[in-house]
Amino acid sequence: MLAELVVSVGVDVDVSSAVIAFRPAAGEERCLPAGRAPVAALLAASPWRTFRWYFGQRHYSGTYWSSRVGDHVIYESRLELSCLIRADFDPDVRAMVAQPFLLSADVGGRLRRHIPDYLWDTVDGPVVVDVVRRERLAHPDIETLCAWTNEVVGRLGWGYQVVSESEPVEFANIRFLAGYRRDWLVPSALSDAMRAAIPALTGGSIARAASNFQDFPRPIRHAALFNLLWRHELRADLGDPLSPSTVLEEP
Repeated sequence: MLAELVVSVGVDVDVSSAVIAFRPAAGEERCLPAGRAPVAALLAASPWRTFRWYFGQRHYSGTYWSSRVGDHVIYESRLELSCLIRADFDPDVRAMVAQPFLLSADVGGRLRRHIPDYLWDTVDGPVVVDVVRRERLAHPDIETLCAWTNEVVGRLGWGYQVVSESEPVEFANIRFLAGYRRDWLVPSALSDAMRAAIPALTGGSIARAASNFQDFPRPIRHAALFNLLWRHELRADLGDPLSPSTVLEEP
């Protein structure tokens, strides 16, 4: 899972007042007490808030094709894009939804509203995700927002994460491997041959592994290796820059 930043600010939130509004489809809207909101419906919901591209906009927004979802997921900043790429690489994340719902609750006698950035479906259950730049984490408004959101979703039995900037070398490696996430671009015969040879490939370098399977062009061999690394069928130390001498490890 992505690294979680701990929310420690105390808030007075009436969890019983929490309401979730979501869109089963574009143009539709449904509103339920938070405890009655079906997770499956939220994971299938249309984004509560979308965006437009226009000349001179301040935010870097777009869509990312997720190998987990098999479809595009929207993002509103480069930081959100990096979060998506890392989540797509995370084997514990099974699905992801952007701008999944509008959460409302009574916080300190005042109605508060918040649209989380993402909702993950993970092996440990639903996880609500907010993406915040590290420099803004100590801002009182951000601390309060994250604290009451954490309180509400925690009472629902869901996880909550505040995701910020990642370690640069590791993310550079993951972003590189993401270029090879589309399985259908690698010949299945080569992928199957590499899978059968994984015990022999582990312990050797990327260069050594790529020197095998001479029936296929060298770029295709590299693509197949990097696809297996993306899929966690092979492993490598991503704390150092990937190179031809990087040692392949058992999954």
